[in-house]
Amino acid sequence: MLKKTTCLLSFALTLCISTWSQTAPEIVVEHGVAMKTRDGVTLRADIYRPAADGKYPTLLQRTPYNKDNAADFARRAAAHGYLVVVQDVRGRYTSEGEWYPFKYETDDGFDTVEWAAALPHSSGKVGMFGGSYVGATQMLAAIGHPPHLAGICPVVTASNYHENWTYQGGAFEQWFNESWTSGLAQDTLNRVIRDNTNARVGSIVLPLNQYPVFNIPPPQNAAALTHALAPYFLDWLDHPAYDSYWKQWSIEENYQNIQVPALTIAAWYDIFQGGSLRNFIGIKAHGGSESARTGQHLLVTIGGHAGGGRTIGAVDFGPAAAEFDENDATLAWYDYLFQGKQNEFATGKPIKIFVMGLNEWRNEDTWPLERAKPTSYFLHSSGKANTASGDGALSAASAHSEAADTYVYDPANPVPTVGGPLCCDAVHVAAGPRDQQELETRPDVLVYSTPPLDQDVEVTGPVTLNLYAKSSAVDTDFTAKLVDVAPNGLVLNLTEGILRARYRESTAAASPIVPGQVYEYKIDLWSTSNVFLKGHKIRVEVSSSNFPRFDRNLNSGKDSSTDATIVKATNSILHDQRHPSALVLPVVPR
Repeated sequence: MLKKTTCLLSFALTLCISTWSQTAPEIVVEHGVAMKTRDGVTLRADIYRPAADGKYPTLLQRTPYNKDNAADFARRAAAHGYLVVVQDVRGRYTSEGEWYPFKYETDDGFDTVEWAAALPHSSGKVGMFGGSYVGATQMLAAIGHPPHLAGICPVVTASNYHENWTYQGGAFEQWFNESWTSGLAQDTLNRVIRDNTNARVGSIVLPLNQYPVFNIPPPQNAAALTHALAPYFLDWLDHPAYDSYWKQWSIEENYQNIQVPALTIAAWYDIFQGGSLRNFIGIKAHGGSESARTGQHLLVTIGGHAGGGRTIGAVDFGPAAAEFDENDATLAWYDYLFQGKQNEFATGKPIKIFVMGLNEWRNEDTWPLERAKPTSYFLHSSGKANTASGDGALSAASAHSEAADTYVYDPANPVPTVGGPLCCDAVHVAAGPRDQQELETRPDVLVYSTPPLDQDVEVTGPVTLNLYAKSSAVDTDFTAKLVDVAPNGLVLNLTEGILRARYRESTAAASPIVPGQVYEYKIDLWSTSNVFLKGHKIRVEVSSSNFPRFDRNLNSGKDSSTDATIVKATNSILHDQRHPSALVLPVVPR
């Protein structure tokens, strides 16, 4: 049987759809099957199963992206011996109720798992699958521990809907939040107009093509549309700190309630990479059953929301990269978990990662790797690290007495986003690994590099920048980006992070800074796996903006969503004996 895989980019997520060149075994499909939730809302699903009588393990997807998008995989899985249920979540497409992200997914997920387990051709064993928000519907269902849920397969999804969905390091994830919400707002608008329930938007003509779709001038239209189509977006803005609003559906607060094995699929350039890795670590350490703690598997590929296949961003990662297929991995996981097949998940090594640079797959026993050694690369300069032409350096030797590096961060002229872990509009800002050379010509970007390496250096695991800095403003941001510099001058981003100064101590509460006072900032750059090849340079870029991926800090101490006052900030990075600023990399012995 021959397979062809096609990847489609939508506002919401990238869908890889596999089509088959031969007719699959006969299956039966039921469309729009109704289910009542505990509070009386009707949710609708399509059900796929083998035509032959029997009881089959059940695979469930609960999606806000239209259940029709999963039809091809569902047919394939049904032909493979599974009963497949694909349901529109509450308030989306064919299902009734209010659409509000995360709010209803634990109870609705519980009810749907138990309903699916009781279907006439179900064996009673249910596993869930899918990525992005569809991963969230799995995680949120799992913390409710429905009795018949026996496994999950969350793909590129978050662990904390404040810190690695809506905010990061206290900064608002503006590009994702606006693009994702805009894509979802279209169906909400369709429903509002169809039901004629809100005269404020009744005169809008479809299709909407302004971006974001709910931000249409004049201002009164924007306010009305946002309240009508995406009220949760306003709630996100109203809760910049990690408070009770976010804790009510935090996965990280509920690892002890997850009682099932999981295959977590993450990706190095994915917008939810940090959350996916936290989920694996968290359930393995704190899962609510022995089978959950010992039954965790992790697969880390390259692109995730940033793209799939062999070429991602500006990089051809070779033939090994093309081996990954999400649908294949999902079926193999449930063949192992539900049918006892001795496939790749029965090897005894629960972790498989793609190692960039070498561009090959590798199996591991633990994550993070126990053999990876945290290694400090200290920042150095004579006070002139601005731009790639400056004198910024990285070395294992700590600094003694060196001048600070200073730059002016102007919110009216922020450092633009170039590649990286982005979603969900590649037309306007392309994702993944991209050449950073142009950014490094800006005087508000500090550049610190090693000399060309005399041997390969593997970096696999969490990356941190410990930064000692001061600002002339009452608040500002500090950004960091780990890059790989090739001998030909190509500068490729690997992973990045941001920290808003007032959230340096905790994202749970703001703590203003005193202008001119030095503070330590620990910037989480998430993780990577990359071999810096001989002749390459290890480099870190430091600045104060990465826009529009993150909102601009206006340096006023106020939220940019409600205040337009722009203050230029003079920011200084210190690196001397008292202030040992350093990039900490997990170096794997070779």
